[in-house]
Amino acid sequence: MYSIAEGSDKHAGTDVAKPEFPDWTGSAVFFLLRMGKKIFDSAKSPWMIAAVALALRVAYVAYMAHLIPTAVLAAVPFQNEVGNVAAALAHGDGFCCLFRQPTGPTAWLSPVYPLLVAAIFKCFGTFTLPSFYAAVSLNCLSSAFATVPLFYAAKRIAGSATAALAGWIWAIFPAGIMLPFEWIWDTSLSVLLAAALLWATVKLKSDPRWRAYGWYGLLWGVSLLTNPTLGAVLPFLLGWLIYQRRGNFPQQIRLAGVALGAAFLVCAPWTIRNAVQFHRLIPLRSNFPYEFWSGNNEIFDQSSREVNRITRYEQVHLYTELGENEFLREKMQNALQFVHAHPALYTRLFAQRIVATWLGTASPIEDFQRTDSLLVRFLLGWNAFALVGMVVGMVRLYGAGRPYFLPVTAYPLFFPLAFYIAHTTLRHRHPGDPIVALLIAIAVAGVAAREEAELV
Repeated sequence: MYSIAEGSDKHAGTDVAKPEFPDWTGSAVFFLLRMGKKIFDSAKSPWMIAAVALALRVAYVAYMAHLIPTAVLAAVPFQNEVGNVAAALAHGDGFCCLFRQPTGPTAWLSPVYPLLVAAIFKCFGTFTLPSFYAAVSLNCLSSAFATVPLFYAAKRIAGSATAALAGWIWAIFPAGIMLPFEWIWDTSLSVLLAAALLWATVKLKSDPRWRAYGWYGLLWGVSLLTNPTLGAVLPFLLGWLIYQRRGNFPQQIRLAGVALGAAFLVCAPWTIRNAVQFHRLIPLRSNFPYEFWSGNNEIFDQSSREVNRITRYEQVHLYTELGENEFLREKMQNALQFVHAHPALYTRLFAQRIVATWLGTASPIEDFQRTDSLLVRFLLGWNAFALVGMVVGMVRLYGAGRPYFLPVTAYPLFFPLAFYIAHTTLRHRHPGDPIVALLIAIAVAGVAAREEAELV
């Protein structure tokens, strides 16, 4: 009778006892491993991340658009200063008519985004549904493809793994998904430009060519004509570049002069136009006195400040009666008087605006408890997470002794200053959010060895 022991002795030294697999098993395992590697590699591709980011933004647009009547989509998103000026441009009336009334030339807005919307109106019609979708598509593309300069800047700053994580965080960033639909404004385009400026700055650290600095200055010129608030980080980014090559200080000063000269040449035609029209120096945009007043006047709380919106009848009537120059002069005078008369209150409002810039509201805990909306609670929670991650990321970047600390932290530290002074929303701070995503990634993944990061 056949026994286990006999079978073991009989086949000792042979391969019969080894398990046998079908011929296709090895191929299947190899195929799965190969596919897994391709998926993993794709997940590290900035273009793949950007495509996912675009899909998420388009999906949000599709979902929200089906909830809103088409007649509303065609008109209401353009009922703001950008839509009004763009309509005037499309009709050949020039950069004017801030309220769809013949109120004359304006420098209320910087020109790039209104010109883009005017081009959309020329192609698809003024205040039409196709124009709305074209403008939102431009916003979605700008927001999604900010992933690419963000990725390559992050790769130099903190390494490949952190760069991929920063890209994915930006892809799912709630404000990045929602704001391209919510605002026909320069906000999403400014996101792309802010990320591009950071990338260009860190690249120039190792590129002392005159031509590179010339292109850098051109990028700054376009950025300033899109969103002048980005200029808050210009001294820090350019100063950092000068410091990095301090061993050849005279040459670096000349290179910085090339960049500033190129930026000046881009902005000069607009500045000259403003001087001719308004008989005073308006380098980029004139509306700061109104923004300053709108957050600092006798009706200063968030629930009542709606009466001060520039689109309200009273303000439009006053603007029409006084003209832009006098209207803004009066607003600046009133705001300064308010600050002088209520210094303690202004200090409190300033502090509240810092909180609101980063958490979305000046009273986040109370609002979280009070609201019944899961979306609002999620957004408040995300803002808190992003703030903590940003601070931890700044600490880790500083602790790692990286030379890129200043250009990265200039965005969260200095870009929002104008909003603390005047008034703020999450939309205002949004152009700096890709850099917030980078700092969150650094908080989570840390920074790679300096050689890996800086030699890419």
